[in-house]
Amino acid sequence: MALTLRTPARPAAPPLLHRTGPGLLLACLGTAAAWALHAAVPAVPRLTAAVVLGVAAAHLPGLRPVVRGPARPGLSLAGRRLMRAGIVLLGLALGLDDLLGLGWATLAMVLAVVAATFAGTLWLGRRLGLPGDQPLLVATGYSICGASAICAVAETAGSDEEDVAASVALVTLCGTLAIAVLPMLHHPLGLDAPGFGRWVGASVHDVGQVVATAQTAGPAALREAVVVKLMRVLLLAPLVAGVALALARRARRAAAPTAGGTAVTRAAGARRPAPMPLFVAGFLLAAAVRSTGLLPDEALALAQDGRELLLAAALFGLGSAVDLPALLRTGGRIALLGLGSWVVVAGVSYLGVLLTR
Repeated sequence: MALTLRTPARPAAPPLLHRTGPGLLLACLGTAAAWALHAAVPAVPRLTAAVVLGVAAAHLPGLRPVVRGPARPGLSLAGRRLMRAGIVLLGLALGLDDLLGLGWATLAMVLAVVAATFAGTLWLGRRLGLPGDQPLLVATGYSICGASAICAVAETAGSDEEDVAASVALVTLCGTLAIAVLPMLHHPLGLDAPGFGRWVGASVHDVGQVVATAQTAGPAALREAVVVKLMRVLLLAPLVAGVALALARRARRAAAPTAGGTAVTRAAGARRPAPMPLFVAGFLLAAAVRSTGLLPDEALALAQDGRELLLAAALFGLGSAVDLPALLRTGGRIALLGLGSWVVVAGVSYLGVLLTR
């Protein structure tokens, strides 16, 4: 009599709410604490308090195991999804005339910043002898939108995980430092609030870090920063397409068919980003709705309150992902690349802001 062996069924994945609930609850508590801190010390903006509280929660002995363990999925969800939802609502604070009012000069400035940062970082990384795809990945993260751009290019290039991890850690460290450093340079550099916002949007890496940095100078700076930053985000798709074409061209010229075939397969088969991220399209749609003048003031005020809550929860989640000891262990050469690239992107964007006043 034949025996039939049955493979034990895999346990069902826990429902989404069970996986993300603890982290989302912690993000809500962090948001409430940020509101309470602002009420006690009005000089501390709510969103700044949310970032600081998130970083603190990630390093307090009692909370660290929770933040790194059961709460991590929900905090990561808050840092990504709630941030994007908050940016969509930010579109209701703008009109299409505000976006078009930036003009061709600002668009040219953004293009110049992206081109100079990408080319300069790539050149410096190769001169420093960084291994693998690290120069390419760091150049992408600094010039476009931080870790998300690094992951998109790494997927296209088939980069090693170690190169991706080192590049993401570096960009995260420098972007986190920007939250503290750039507001201190606001007045010494002679920038008004909109000018500071444009500088932040053109020079800071991740969207969340841009929001956290620019909001210290008020709503006008935040609006300008997000618009300029979204211009950079829109350049991700053409940059990734250019990387894929360059890899395919290099593979065709390669002498070894195996290596060349692998490169072509990865470049051709990798998932490419959409021409426009969904949250950017939502932001533009919200701005278009605002431009119609159909929304009453009460609805706009409610959207503003909702935006503040979403962004605070997202920034708490973003801060809780910072691991200071791990970031400080980045290697010397890649840290030097990060510093050099930071100088390039901050300097070129500052010059661009001055020329487009």
